[in-house]
Amino acid sequence: MIFDLPNTNTRDIAKQLVSIRETGTQVATGRVLTLIAVAHTDDPIEPLIETIAEATREHPSRVLLLIAGDLNANPQLDAQIRMGGDAGAAEIIIIRLQGEVANHMEAVATPLLLPDTPIVAWWPAVAPVNPTLDRIGGIAQRRITDAQYDPPVDSIYRRRTQYHPGDSDLSWSRITPWRGIVAATLDQPPHEKIIDATVYGPADSPSVDLAAGWLADRLGITVLRETTEDCQSVETKECIPVSRIELNREDSTISIEVRDTHTLAVQIPGRAEALVALGKRSTADCLAEELRHLDADKAYEKALRGLSHVRYGNR
Repeated sequence: MIFDLPNTNTRDIAKQLVSIRETGTQVATGRVLTLIAVAHTDDPIEPLIETIAEATREHPSRVLLLIAGDLNANPQLDAQIRMGGDAGAAEIIIIRLQGEVANHMEAVATPLLLPDTPIVAWWPAVAPVNPTLDRIGGIAQRRITDAQYDPPVDSIYRRRTQYHPGDSDLSWSRITPWRGIVAATLDQPPHEKIIDATVYGPADSPSVDLAAGWLADRLGITVLRETTEDCQSVETKECIPVSRIELNREDSTISIEVRDTHTLAVQIPGRAEALVALGKRSTADCLAEELRHLDADKAYEKALRGLSHVRYGNR
């Protein structure tokens, strides 16, 4: 169900939400959080809405999708409310802002927040340098970014220098299943010390940097980060970010390598090669994972810290 409110204001949006609820139009009840997604009018909005609808099926939410337009235009606020089959398990309020009002997104969002529920801010494309100091980030308990859209010269390192508890990044969520496979492999005997490691992946993938930082921190070693052929974009091509990892012991090497877009090969000396199914995660999968825990992500913080023990090869 879609309700359009052209040239409106937050008071009228709130009234419309109450009216929808009183008439029994609203399908889902029991919102567990407010998700504020900040986008720009040049971003692909419909795919973004589809991602939100898919991710929030697991987390019924009120979603405020704030879309900034021309800052030099006359001030105007246009809204659209989506519910039911058009919004998954969420109620999605799409607000397009232009002119001076686009510089005050937090004033637009505040009257529409659910009471007594956590607030999560998400920048699906370009994010502020310091999300905590951003006006929307400042009212959120969790702040989700995507370093895949950072300038390559900054990449995930900008997230490390500006990190505050509550920050996270979809580049981290993209390697969660991969990290599980690495941890399971190291749980198998012989339990000999790993003395160093090498991680291979595209130069433009911050997920590979985080994988190297995670290993450096967890294993207490220096990790070499080598560059392989680019897989263009994590969003546009079937690609597991980390193409290969080598974990070196005194007398042997464990390797985990991508065989195709859905399979990893695990090689442990003295054992037959094992094939493990693993595919590229969608943005909806990653966002849903981030919404499962609203406290500070300590593992992500430690992976950022481990970047200081990563050295780069043929980059």
